[in-house]
Amino acid sequence: MTASAHPPPGVESVLESSPDALLVIAEDGTVRLVNAAAERMFGYSREELVGQDHRMLLAEGFRSGFHRLFFALRRDAESGSAAGAGSTADTTPATPSFSPVEAYGVRRDGSEFQGEVACSLLVRDTDGGPMSMTVAVRDTSHRLAADAGLREALSLLSATLESTADGILVVGGDGRIASVNNQFVSMWGVPRELLATQDDDAVMGFVMDQLAEPAQFVEKIAALYADPEAESHDVLDFLDGRTFERYSRPQKVADRVVGRVWSFRDVTPAKVAQDRIAQAMSDLAEQAAQLKALAFQDPLTGLSNRQLFNDRLEAALRGPGGTAVDVLLLDLDDFKEVNDILGHHAGDQLLIEVGRRLRECVRPDDVVARLGGDEFVVLLAGSLAPDAVAGRIVASLRVPLWIDGTMLRPSLSLGLASIKEDAVGASELLRRADIAMYAAKAAGKNRYLRFRPEMMKSLVERTELEAGLRLAVDAGEIAVHYQPIVSTRSGVVVKVEALARWERDGGIVPPAQFIPAAERSGLIVEIGTEVLLKGCTELAPWLAEDSARALAVNVSGVQLQHGDFAELLLAVARNTGVKPRQLVVEVTESVFFHDDCHVIQQLTALRNAGVRVALDDFGTGFSSLGRLQGLPVDTLKIDQSFTSMIRTGDEKLPILSCMVAMAHGLGLTVTAEGVETEAQAEYLMKLDCDSLQGFLFSRPTGGPDLQPAIARSNEAFTALQRERIAGLR
Repeated sequence: MTASAHPPPGVESVLESSPDALLVIAEDGTVRLVNAAAERMFGYSREELVGQDHRMLLAEGFRSGFHRLFFALRRDAESGSAAGAGSTADTTPATPSFSPVEAYGVRRDGSEFQGEVACSLLVRDTDGGPMSMTVAVRDTSHRLAADAGLREALSLLSATLESTADGILVVGGDGRIASVNNQFVSMWGVPRELLATQDDDAVMGFVMDQLAEPAQFVEKIAALYADPEAESHDVLDFLDGRTFERYSRPQKVADRVVGRVWSFRDVTPAKVAQDRIAQAMSDLAEQAAQLKALAFQDPLTGLSNRQLFNDRLEAALRGPGGTAVDVLLLDLDDFKEVNDILGHHAGDQLLIEVGRRLRECVRPDDVVARLGGDEFVVLLAGSLAPDAVAGRIVASLRVPLWIDGTMLRPSLSLGLASIKEDAVGASELLRRADIAMYAAKAAGKNRYLRFRPEMMKSLVERTELEAGLRLAVDAGEIAVHYQPIVSTRSGVVVKVEALARWERDGGIVPPAQFIPAAERSGLIVEIGTEVLLKGCTELAPWLAEDSARALAVNVSGVQLQHGDFAELLLAVARNTGVKPRQLVVEVTESVFFHDDCHVIQQLTALRNAGVRVALDDFGTGFSSLGRLQGLPVDTLKIDQSFTSMIRTGDEKLPILSCMVAMAHGLGLTVTAEGVETEAQAEYLMKLDCDSLQGFLFSRPTGGPDLQPAIARSNEAFTALQRERIAGLR
């Protein structure tokens, strides 16, 4: 029969005489036809029901069953049709239907009643129209009192399932889906039409497509169904990054397992939080490890630092009696000049390379530490040959290395101190190594020395020297001596160099001893000022006689680091009546490579005021002739070590001729220091040196003896010229 609003007359009488409410419901869920019993049961007229959604007649919780039933009936109908297609018998397949099920209806006045619902599928017309379903509803309210307790329990169960935050899936004993709550549908995103098909395989496929490891999912299910009594709790990871906790437990009725309940809880936020906490803890642990390493590691070289060295030294000294403990303290010779000339990057590279070489010279368990700057220390415990280790270290540093295109030959001074029979503390052992290291420097550098008790005497003497120098400066005991400088152009003395002298206990302390002490202690500033003031005061009359005459004073880099040095020098010249152009400031080449650019600014300011600048001891440091062009220098003073290479006057010394020629090419005058023989003077005059200075003409002398010294110098040069002229004849 076709599903229409007006059935055939015979059918209509059957429908109207039925005591049960009959409805025809279209595939989209709308009511297409009702009988009189349906009008009476639900309280709606026929016109009010036809065309409306059938769910208005069902109580909450029963409204979604239609689609599941409809699809199930249609599936059975299609499978039956397929089976009959191969038959030649003129038979009509049975109409698919379901046994009555219980449901609750809703009347027009809102009251609910218990009913029994039976459904069957209407076969399509030959025109291929849409399918419909007939629904027969029988009022079973008379059973309500008996089933009130059951309904209350079911309502409570339904409310509980829908109110929980977990997604609930109930599977029957036959393995088919019996029920789900809305949270399950929402969590898994399962389309309701897919659930309505009751195709559990399709639902399972939809679920597994979302999982990161579907095989494990299936394996877990198989294991649980193999053991119906088993419970489980595990975690599911999704392809989209979500994480669910999965609980499974058997569903029992009177101790009999009738199915299984699965609950799913979305723990993605908690998992993300846990992962973040775990990562934070990992980061903190890594940072703690890094901080611990930094606390005991030198960041530049990767060696141990002072703290770790001290700890290891204390531990070594607490070791078994008789254990040899050796400390090798060293620093690099002239490291500051590498920094000043090549830059701090090159200095850092040198330190890193030194650290690497030190590690290669010792055993893996020996401690190699950088104490700071260019100072390193090695700790040997139980070594049988500490002197051999010290020798290897010195030799390893002699091997040249290339840094930024420059070849360097690093050298070091190393002090070795050991504990054998005498028991001393860590600080004393390190102090002894320090004393030995300074003894190695004093002995010529680039070597190692083992501590000896007599070295302590040298340290005491050095300390006493500095203390005595302080007293001498405070008492005005620093004298000024002068050494004449002869001009080879005029043949007379036109310049005098002022030299600091320390008269102590009736003798003269050599400048090589007290000048380094003065620079270490900072007293060089006061000594330099005293020399400048006395020199200008004592030589002012001599300088006033001839404007070509000049006074040269030695200036330390320590003095130039004081911001008011240029102002001080010009003030002294002004107060003593000496013209600035009659003053010559002699500096060593190292001052031009000092980090403080203010040093260069002061020298430039002095030259702008007329003061001349001489580069003293040229050739003994890192300077090259090519660098002279950019320096604020007027005179080049050749160090006496080059002058001493002239013995007979017949030598071929291209380095000297190159120095003089290059300096003249740059517009500089040249003064040769340390001239002691006529052969040296003759040789240098042939090279066209502008001035000569040395014992051949005069030793440094005090102010009262300066005029006789100048006269002797003039006479010595005159005699030299006569002999030279005679030799030319």
